[in-house]
Amino acid sequence: MKVASIGLGLIGGSFALAIQEHFPDAAIWGIDQNQAHVEAALARKIIHHKGNINQLQNYDVVVLSIPVDAASELLPKILNQVQKNTLVMDMGSTKNDICTAVANHPKRNQFLALHPIAGTEFSGPKAAFPNLFTKAMMIVCEAEKTDENLKKKAYHILQEMQMQLHFMSPKEHDKHLAYVSHLSHVSSFMLGKTVLDLEKNEREIFNLAGSGFASTVRLAKSNPKTWTAIFKQNKTEVLTSLKEYQQHLKEFEKLLEANKFSELEQLLDSTSRIKEILAKK
Repeated sequence: MKVASIGLGLIGGSFALAIQEHFPDAAIWGIDQNQAHVEAALARKIIHHKGNINQLQNYDVVVLSIPVDAASELLPKILNQVQKNTLVMDMGSTKNDICTAVANHPKRNQFLALHPIAGTEFSGPKAAFPNLFTKAMMIVCEAEKTDENLKKKAYHILQEMQMQLHFMSPKEHDKHLAYVSHLSHVSSFMLGKTVLDLEKNEREIFNLAGSGFASTVRLAKSNPKTWTAIFKQNKTEVLTSLKEYQQHLKEFEKLLEANKFSELEQLLDSTSRIKEILAKK
């Protein structure tokens, strides 16, 4: 199996490593605008060869793992190049704009829209590891638009990685992810900014930050370029989730100002039900 991995960061690099682990005969070509990433991926044996974005004619599988705004622009150009039996998959964290970008492409049936619910706050090929996707959920969008044989190939690869497939429409995906992923990143980034603005003594941040702060602000270490692109593409749904979040913050603020601690406790208690939902994972 000849694979082109476009984008060699955490997701693209980890996917390339996972393919090698489960398909030892696979040969991986790596492509990235950042040549330091290509060299690092070669050194870590994430890829076997350097690829060329303008030479995609001879691959069995092309995996696209770049910021979502760039993916929307590049995906039609990739489909223009590939041969008729090539499977093209993207790993973007938003799906509606990407699917719309190729909705009328003559090779639309060679594309499968994916989003792995897997990741860390780290980026670049140095962050990649082969077990990132093991037992993780893979969201599949518009599966009905992909050629059956290519879809079987994709599912075989994903199931060998022990991924759990979950099917959604692109709009459903972007709506739900705005709440359970995108909003949490906004919150983490802005919490980090609030602390930096209020607490000028960096040594005290280091000394006093406990595990609660560290876990809450962890996502603020994520790649700003990647997340700006996600917020841009999912602007409408992110704004909706932000407005609801702000309403809850205002409710908390009012109860605290009015010394209504009994009501405040009830508010916190009603939210603790989230533990039961997450415990099912």
